[in-house]
Amino acid sequence: MIKIGITGKSGFIGTHLFNTLSLSKDKFILIPFEDNYFNETSKLESFIKECDVIVHLAAMNRHSNPEVLYQTNIELVQKLISAFERTSSRPYVIMSSSLQEFLDNPYGKSKREGRELLNKWADKTNAMFTGLIIPNVFGPFGVPFYNSVISTFSYQLVNNLEPKIEIDNQMNLIYVNELVNFIIELIEKYGSLAQTINNRKSREDNLNYPPRILKIKSQASYKVSELLEKLQEFKEMYYQNSIFPELSDYFDLCLFNTFRSYIPLDNYPRLFKINADERGIYVEWAKSVSKGQSSYSTTKPQIIRGNHFHLRKVERFAVIEGNASIKLRKYGTTEVIEYILDGNEPAYVDMPIWFTHNITNIGDTELLTMFWTNEFYDPGDPDTYYEPV
Repeated sequence: MIKIGITGKSGFIGTHLFNTLSLSKDKFILIPFEDNYFNETSKLESFIKECDVIVHLAAMNRHSNPEVLYQTNIELVQKLISAFERTSSRPYVIMSSSLQEFLDNPYGKSKREGRELLNKWADKTNAMFTGLIIPNVFGPFGVPFYNSVISTFSYQLVNNLEPKIEIDNQMNLIYVNELVNFIIELIEKYGSLAQTINNRKSREDNLNYPPRILKIKSQASYKVSELLEKLQEFKEMYYQNSIFPELSDYFDLCLFNTFRSYIPLDNYPRLFKINADERGIYVEWAKSVSKGQSSYSTTKPQIIRGNHFHLRKVERFAVIEGNASIKLRKYGTTEVIEYILDGNEPAYVDMPIWFTHNITNIGDTELLTMFWTNEFYDPGDPDTYYEPV
């Protein structure tokens, strides 16, 4: 199996990469890394000696002092290289850089020069290295006012704050899942070779070394104002009126999953509007602009359903009859959120991506639950990962 270390593991991209790799325990071994390793020589060296592949994501994106930002990012690369040399290690290094390399700013300069330092190290030692020139990355759980303008706008909109456009730039964008998949493809393609090269002293021309630089193609390009308009539509349609937007376009699905990751969990459960007359009641439980699949289940008392999570599916659980406990836990964390629902007051809970979830009949009568998802169930690609809450 390929041993992988990720610097910046706790950051936005690092968390997504680490969590996705952890789903393939039969192929990858993840070597623990903490940010303080950069300041503890022995721990950094031990980490490096364990790795076949190192994905270098650790970097400072913003700082009030441009010189501090520049020096920090350069020093992180220098510390890695020094540790490689002291331990005579030659793992395959994949470094994240940015389109800002081509701009005259401290961050772009630090990424360009850091990549060049690693490139020289690879030349000198016949090691494997790839620098990734990455477009603007967005996705769920990014830090507002730090990782992406999409994170900032989404946070502001769900908190009823007024987004402001400073400069209406054209942005080349890539969803974090797509970037993660690209990195994993590199690891799968060159990881075994990395194990071989790390144990040899010289370059062998018959080996298929990876490219030294890869410019990752953007997924889409939008002006900042166009992105804000889409997010405002999500707020009005979904957050305020509970109508699922059109999600047939993959980029819109990515943007929507990003937007809804900022909706506070205490937004649920949300009561349905019940239309009652002499005939009984009528409840519109889900409206969708896009195609989707609705279903229902009955569950006997004390039986648990679920214990799985999804990476892309948009899913709603609605308790119509009986008493239920719905529990959620974000993958990689320990906090469990519980909602108690009573069918006498029909209500629903939406399942965030990367949250494992289950539903338990906690009553003494049969539980009736209705479900909706934005896509038909495909046994060949179910997007379902089993994990106890």
